[in-house]
Amino acid sequence: MTATVSIASIEKSFGAARTLKGVSVDIAAGEFLTLVGPSGCGKSTLLRILAGLIPQDGGSIRIDGAPVDHLPPRARDVSMVFQSYALYPHMSVRENIATPLKVRRLSSAARWPLVGRMVPGQSAARAAIAESVSQVAAQVEIEALLDRRPAQLSGGQRQRVALARAMVRQPRVFLMDEPLSNLDARLRVHMRGELSELHRRLGATFVYVTHDQVEAMTMSSRVALMMDGEIIQVATPSDIYANPVDVRVARFIGSPEINLLDARADTNGQVSIAGKATGFRAETVGALTVGLRPEVLAIDDGSSEIVIDSRLQRIERLGHDVLLHMRHDAGGRKAMTLRVSAGDLDRLQANGRLNENVAIGARASSALLFGADGKRLPGLQGAASTELMNFAMGRRAVGA
Repeated sequence: MTATVSIASIEKSFGAARTLKGVSVDIAAGEFLTLVGPSGCGKSTLLRILAGLIPQDGGSIRIDGAPVDHLPPRARDVSMVFQSYALYPHMSVRENIATPLKVRRLSSAARWPLVGRMVPGQSAARAAIAESVSQVAAQVEIEALLDRRPAQLSGGQRQRVALARAMVRQPRVFLMDEPLSNLDARLRVHMRGELSELHRRLGATFVYVTHDQVEAMTMSSRVALMMDGEIIQVATPSDIYANPVDVRVARFIGSPEINLLDARADTNGQVSIAGKATGFRAETVGALTVGLRPEVLAIDDGSSEIVIDSRLQRIERLGHDVLLHMRHDAGGRKAMTLRVSAGDLDRLQANGRLNENVAIGARASSALLFGADGKRLPGLQGAASTELMNFAMGRRAVGA
C-alpha cells in the first residue's frame, strides 16, 4: 500500500523564530524523497508536522488527496523511524515490533502484561500479530534477535528493529529522521544499501531527512534541498548536481565542494577571470561567479579554455583518488581543489608537470555561471554532466 503526499505552504514559527516559510512539495506514490540541508534548516520540523507530532501554523498536508491536518498521528497511517531508534528498553525485540499492532488490534485490557492473556476473544488477534512480527523480522533479517533486549544489540541491529517496527503496520508513508546518523561510517554505507533495497522491495513512499548529501544522492528518487526554512530546489540527484539553481545548492551538493571564482562579463558578455578572457559568454554584464567542480579541473596542457595560475599546497591521497589542494590569485576563496586518479598523479609527477607553481585548466563547457545575486545564469545549463556527478559521488565513498 502506498500513497501520494502533498505539502502546501507549510508555515511554522517557534516564538519569534520563523522555522518554515511556506514550504511546498508534492511527493509521488512510491517515491523516495530526501529532505537534505544543513542543521537548523527546518527539515526535521517539516517531517514532524507531516507525522502529526507538532501542528503547523499555516498550510496544509494531504495524503492520497485527503487532508490530514486535523488527524492525530495514529490516524494518518504513517510510520516514523527516529534518529535515536526510540526502542522500549524493558521490552524484547519481539515486543518492540509488536507494540504498534497491539495498540491497534487489542483491547486496553488485553494489552496488560500477564493478566492481558486471560482476556477472552483475543487469541486470534494475538496469533495474527505474532505472524506479522515473524514476517517483518525475516524481511530485515533479525529473526535470531527476537528474544533479546535493545541493550544487547549493536547500533545496526537496533536500526533494523526500528525499521521492522515501522514496517509491521504496513503504513502508506514511511518517515525517517536521520536514522543512520548514530552508525559508524562502514555501517552507514551498508544500511544505505539495505534501505534502498527495502524501498525497492516494498514500493512504498519514503520521506527521508538527512544532513548527509551522500545519503541523499545515493538513495533518493528526488532530492529536496532545504535552507533557512525554504526548499531551494527539488530534482533528481543527477540534475541537482549538474544544474543547481543557485550557488547555495552548488556549494552544498558535491564533495569536495565546488570551486568558486570571481569573474566579470563585459558589455558583449565575454567572461574574464583575473583579467584573462575565457572561452564563453554570459547573458549578463558585470560581476558574476564561475563554478568549477573538482573533477572537471586538470593540470593545463595548453588546450584548456579556462586557465588559472596557482600554487600547490598539499596532496591528499584517498586510495584510488587524490585531491590536489591549490592556492590562486584569481579571486573568490583563493583555494581550489582538483580531483585526479592516483595513476594520473604518478604520471604528472614522473613528467615533472606537478611543481609548486602550476597552471590549472578546464573546458569552458564544464563551468557553471552564477549572477551577482547567486542565481544560476542561463546559457550553460547542463554543463556538468550526469557522468561527472556519478564519478564525484561514487568516489566520495573512497574517502568516507
